[in-house]
Amino acid sequence: MPQNSGPPARAAFSYPNFRFYMTARFLTVASTEMQAVAVAWQIYGLTHRPLDLGLVGLAQFAPGIFLFLFAGKTADQYPRQRIIQSCYTGFSLCSVLLLSLALHGLAVVWPIYAVLIANGVVRAFNGPAGQAFLPLLVSEEHFPNAVTWSSSIFQSAVVLGPTLGGLIYGLTSSPVPVYCCAAAGYLTAMLLVSMIRLQFVARARGASSALVLEGLQYIWRNKLVLGSISLDLFAVLLGGAVALLPVYARDILNAGAYGLGVLRSAPALGAVLMAIALAYRPLRRRAGITLLCCVFGFGTFTVIFGISRSMAVSLVALALIGACDMVSVIVRHTLVQLATPDAMRGRVSAVNTLFIGASNEVGQFESGITAQWFGTVPAVVLGGLGTIAIVLLWARMFPALRKVDQLVPAQAAVSRTP
Repeated sequence: MPQNSGPPARAAFSYPNFRFYMTARFLTVASTEMQAVAVAWQIYGLTHRPLDLGLVGLAQFAPGIFLFLFAGKTADQYPRQRIIQSCYTGFSLCSVLLLSLALHGLAVVWPIYAVLIANGVVRAFNGPAGQAFLPLLVSEEHFPNAVTWSSSIFQSAVVLGPTLGGLIYGLTSSPVPVYCCAAAGYLTAMLLVSMIRLQFVARARGASSALVLEGLQYIWRNKLVLGSISLDLFAVLLGGAVALLPVYARDILNAGAYGLGVLRSAPALGAVLMAIALAYRPLRRRAGITLLCCVFGFGTFTVIFGISRSMAVSLVALALIGACDMVSVIVRHTLVQLATPDAMRGRVSAVNTLFIGASNEVGQFESGITAQWFGTVPAVVLGGLGTIAIVLLWARMFPALRKVDQLVPAQAAVSRTP
């Protein structure tokens, strides 16, 4: 229960459990981002092939394809807090393995991919449990505020993590200290999650034996949710340029390892500023139109980044990409969680996690392949144009998405379609 009502813009922070979980999540995401910079720089330094950067995303996403249904059912059947603690421990072990490989020296990259696959297995279980855990920490009234701040904290970690990772790697010319810091961050997060005290949450009878496919069936029936998460899937799948940032940092902008960290932080910085703005001035009207316009902007700024040869212009474009993406994250996550019964949140979140993973990690793979075929700049520009085309198509295919007005709990419930 909250200790006090607090200012409306920061209402979620009046819940101690929310504060513990957000601190843990910040450490986890920052550790992940630090590690991602070290892995990308290490791999590209060994092979100098954009395709290998794309394989980084694929290695982490592939386990989720096979495990997402089971992971969703697990999040509905077993205590989510225990699942999250186990996953944070697993992330730490993967960092230790990467540390061991770095200490022994590498001439080939396949051992790194093996660890990334193991990391992907952990992610497959952490995603659904983490998404379904958040609604248990605050009241439904304050959940949209919790989503906004959760997204802001996530993006703040995405700003800090790559910057620190790039700085440490650049100063030491080694991934070893980066992997050490990541392992420590994951373990600290695990301890913070253990401090959370939840009241008993009743689960609907039969939920544990329900079909694991119910998450897919539910999303298919709810066209508003289907439209919002599939828009994000295809927009980011085509418009993702993050996988190719090492190429831009090394070969196009000549920014080095620290520059790579700064470039990776720029989208998150834009997202943080947007999330803070939305916390104090939430979307009250025309949320659907705003969502479509922001995804259109995501594609437009991706094109600008692709053709830029200026570090300043590239950073601004990336920041605007992050700001536009933040609107999509808040609208989608609020709709999905508030429109879903708690007994099914794990399975629905598993599908949502798969969509997010597909848009991010498979998007990295797609970027790596197209860059290998057509060149880095054409790959990014074509991806941004593809995102713009997707927005125009989705606006026509999902009229309910255009008509979303108020992004409040009542709206999410009314918007269900049979």
